[in-house]
Amino acid sequence: MQALYKVMSTENYEKKITLSRMPAMFIGHGNPMNAITDNPYRDAWLVLGKTLPKPQAILCISAHWQTRGTQVCIAENPPTIHDFGGFPKELFAQQYPAPGSPKFAKMLCDLFDVGTIAPTQDWGLDHGAWSVLQSLFPEADVPVFQLSLDVNLDFADHFALASKLVSLREQGVMVIASGNIVHNLPRLMQSEINVDWAYAFDDYIKTALENGDDEALIHIERAGECAKLAVPSDEHYLPLLYIAAIRHADDNMRFLTDTFDFGSLSMRGVIYD
Repeated sequence: MQALYKVMSTENYEKKITLSRMPAMFIGHGNPMNAITDNPYRDAWLVLGKTLPKPQAILCISAHWQTRGTQVCIAENPPTIHDFGGFPKELFAQQYPAPGSPKFAKMLCDLFDVGTIAPTQDWGLDHGAWSVLQSLFPEADVPVFQLSLDVNLDFADHFALASKLVSLREQGVMVIASGNIVHNLPRLMQSEINVDWAYAFDDYIKTALENGDDEALIHIERAGECAKLAVPSDEHYLPLLYIAAIRHADDNMRFLTDTFDFGSLSMRGVIYD
């Protein structure tokens, strides 16, 4: 296992030219402004992008697409969705014109019983996807398709569904999930008061990832009271389960960033390759 680090260096990780199994990763995306400003998170994404192999397609699981029933976007040209408000016009001007991948979206559907995953054209790439992708793959030349988070499923159900996606990694699909392990917007900028709960929960998840403890990831109530503050709603945490569920026993696990933003947003990322 690689040691914990904050920003990867291209001196330590040479770009992989060929790879039979695509990496799977969870990225803490945080503030949408991270996509267009100078900050350590975007710096880390840019460096990471230079080390990644080029996949045939990218499957994104973002905190910002929740549906009743699981859906997959089959749009040939998914639009860039600006699903936020109150930010500068420069952020709304951002476009990520990557093509979609109906072919791989169908391949995903075929992994499940008929009707389990509903194909739809009524989505695109929300900011949980494009704000990270434009740093990882700035040329927007890799097809991208998104999978939604079904609000009717509990953590164990999400993990079970995600585990059936594992074969996609051997078929040229890179899986990128985007959210935040700790995400409590009402407590932003309260670091001067007390955010011990945030660090405690982040450390609980870090330990679970290092130990490959799926039950600890699914049953976050085992972390105690800090879990209620760290995950007041589940959408930003759930994408992490999708990555943990598709790891292989012989994967190398490494952390991307391990810091906090605004006191109550964990920017920790984890990569399996």
